Amino acid sequence: MDSVTPPSAVALHPVIVPLSYLLGTWRGQGEGGYPTINSFAYGEELHFSSNPGKPVIAYTQKTWKLNSGEPMHAESGYWRPKPDGTIEVVIAQSTGLVEVQKGTYNTQDKAIKLQSQLVGNASKVKEITRVFELVDGDLSYVVQMATNLTGIQPHLKALLKKL
Repeated sequence: MDSVTPPSAVALHPVIVPLSYLLGTWRGQGEGGYPTINSFAYGEELHFSSNPGKPVIAYTQKTWKLNSGEPMHAESGYWRPKPDGTIEVVIAQSTGLVEVQKGTYNTQDKAIKLQSQLVGNASKVKEITRVFELVDGDLSYVVQMATNLTGIQPHLKALLKKL
């Protein structure tokens, strides 16, 4: 790209194209729970963006209490899809926890399945899985978690609409 070509004129990197349906902002509600905590509901917004020509998707997430709007959790990171249908994801959470995830994406089913390879700076969390699916145009996800006291169990789920 020369210095006079606007960034918007540069196309998506080819490895991003199969996941381009994610790009943009998604908002909705979710619910969480775990054997060691009370169940709760939350509002959520996800944002996926790409730098033109780069093989990576930037990701940000924030949640808030439904009744007060008070911020709850936030995280950000990068999604790196590969041409072979695999994907690498790194996420830093506002709690100080970091995740390195690997998984697969299925362009036909619009499904992404992630499994933690590393959960860093976590005293109790040992494993995290995340599954994202496009269902009737909405983005659905389920997060499962294992701790030093419990095996892998559902923790969060949400349904988000594209803005």
